[in-house]
Amino acid sequence: MYITRRERFSSAHRLLNSSFDKTENKKLFGKCFEMHGHNYELFVTVTGKVDSKSGMIVDLKDLKKIIKSKVISKVDHNYLNDVEFMKDKITTTENLCIQIWEELQEPIRLLGGQLYKIRVNETENNFFEYFGNKK
Repeated sequence: MYITRRERFSSAHRLLNSSFDKTENKKLFGKCFEMHGHNYELFVTVTGKVDSKSGMIVDLKDLKKIIKSKVISKVDHNYLNDVEFMKDKITTTENLCIQIWEELQEPIRLLGGQLYKIRVNETENNFFEYFGNKK
């Protein structure tokens, strides 16, 4: 069984590699080197067994609280390059997915579920999915 919670947030960012100079960054990232923003959609998918007492994998109200406190409150209407869990990272949506996973994996486990997938829609045409570091 899988359940998914959707949240939305708006953030600005610029893509830059701190080990490159401005010319190299501009060449690598093009117009994304300049500050710009997106209206993102975040999908958090959790898996697990349905609890016989509650009939749920996890309570969606609790999942919503975790997502809001660990991610949305930090990224919504903020500059991703300054968000603590994105510090020293190139703020691509790939890296954003990985860092959101890192923020949510343990709190979801403590709820009794297992984080299955993070999906972030950056635009109507571009979305990114991360299934953890499966070895």
